[in-house]
Amino acid sequence: FWLKGNLQTHCSPNQLLIPQRSLVASFHSFLFAMVKSIVDPSLTPRMHHFHIVGRAAPTQKNPVPKIYRMQLFAKSKVLAKSRFWYFMKKMNKAKKSGGELLAINELFDPKPNKVNNYGIWLRYESRTNTHNMYKEYRDVTINGAVGQMYMEMAGRHRAHPNTIQIINTATLKDDECKRDHVTEMHGAGLKYPVIRKVPMQSKKYRTTFKAKRPNTFVH
Repeated sequence: FWLKGNLQTHCSPNQLLIPQRSLVASFHSFLFAMVKSIVDPSLTPRMHHFHIVGRAAPTQKNPVPKIYRMQLFAKSKVLAKSRFWYFMKKMNKAKKSGGELLAINELFDPKPNKVNNYGIWLRYESRTNTHNMYKEYRDVTINGAVGQMYMEMAGRHRAHPNTIQIINTATLKDDECKRDHVTEMHGAGLKYPVIRKVPMQSKKYRTTFKAKRPNTFVH
């Protein structure tokens, strides 16, 4: 009804000769756009993986400065560039005002539907000292694993995200994992217990009301 009313109001007679299949496809794309706009933002990946290439600006003293490239995790491209210049200032005293970016690319996992083991080497600053850590996570993407790491560091160690520096990340094989919460998920014979199993009642005994409370689980 909505589609028909809009066609009668806004379309010319020549435009009404569109095939019915294309009208249905356009209507479905409109519904998909509506659904896409109201997706819960908490279900989207919070961290993004960026590859940034930059250098200090050429000068008469150094006409061909050394080029640096980094892989950074950040919530947006703006924060990734800010993080890049933070490390550049520490390494070779190159600031944003006296430097230039050569490339900014976002990296994606080739198989985002496969669960992998990820190892993360990091350094963070507490209120008393600087600490090195090694963490392991299971996730479908490296972005999800890094997001888990930030949440765990905030909950267990009260580490602020700005004080965390990711040194290295790697995809691990099953025999390379060390943490118990990761190794317990390995093995081809992995099985999960049936917490609740409701048996099917034969059709002749199915009724709306029962005089006796039904048994909804199997011992």
